[in-house]
Amino acid sequence: MASQRQLKTRIRSVKNTKQITKAMQMVAASKMRRAQDATKASHPYAEAANELLAYLASQGETRDHRWFVERPVAKRLIIVVASDRGLAGAYDSNVLKKYLSLLSEDDAAKIGNATIVVGRKASRFAARLKGVEVVGSYGDMPDYPDGTEFQAILNTAKDMFENGEVDAVDVVHTRFVTSMTQVADTIRLFPAGYTETEVSDSVRASIFEPSSEEVLNDVAYRLIGSRLFQALLDARASEYSMRMLAMKNATDNASNLIDDLTLAMNKARQAAITQELSEISAGVEAMK
Repeated sequence: MASQRQLKTRIRSVKNTKQITKAMQMVAASKMRRAQDATKASHPYAEAANELLAYLASQGETRDHRWFVERPVAKRLIIVVASDRGLAGAYDSNVLKKYLSLLSEDDAAKIGNATIVVGRKASRFAARLKGVEVVGSYGDMPDYPDGTEFQAILNTAKDMFENGEVDAVDVVHTRFVTSMTQVADTIRLFPAGYTETEVSDSVRASIFEPSSEEVLNDVAYRLIGSRLFQALLDARASEYSMRMLAMKNATDNASNLIDDLTLAMNKARQAAITQELSEISAGVEAMK
């Protein structure tokens, strides 16, 4: 059995760890609320954009449009969205498993692929994979990704699809459902409008002015970008949710461990007292 001094040292160490995990839990909870508000606020717009793209793709004008043309996939671009830091439970492992699954599907179908990685965890993972072509790596993305990094990712995907370097662009990210439920998912960015979705009657009744062609040229790119933007927001909200839950579990485990160590220390103290009393009693008996 460990000595009282050793147990006290362990209890002190676990208490320090508990303070750290509790602080990280509170920070993640604060960031999670802001990230959830952001993804929920933009979700209706992203859904409407998806419906509009699906409706535009069903019209004859998009048959030969550079962003909507559907062709046999000989090579595709995969955008993987992971975190920059760990301590987020299974967040990174779930999305990277999904990414590996896509790579395996491409290998089986003799399809080439290229990768854009978002987050240092994804960058390190892709660097360890043999034969993976990384065409872009982005770290420290802001919680509200509307800056140069976001535009660089979107423009790279657009240019590679327009130039025929790839025939499809997919985004692997974590879809936010609730603070307790997040799902690793894949969405198709290019060609646009081929994601299965139900188009509402209000969208079908839309009138495009001055013409559907000008709408395609001026608006479609923004609608496509909104899908990537929503995926990044969902990923960040999922990351903070899973980090908060992981830190809460770590804090609870630390509390349980402190209780167990305190009980063990009390037992050790009681055993030491009992031993001393026994020795005193034996000494008294010997002096009689």
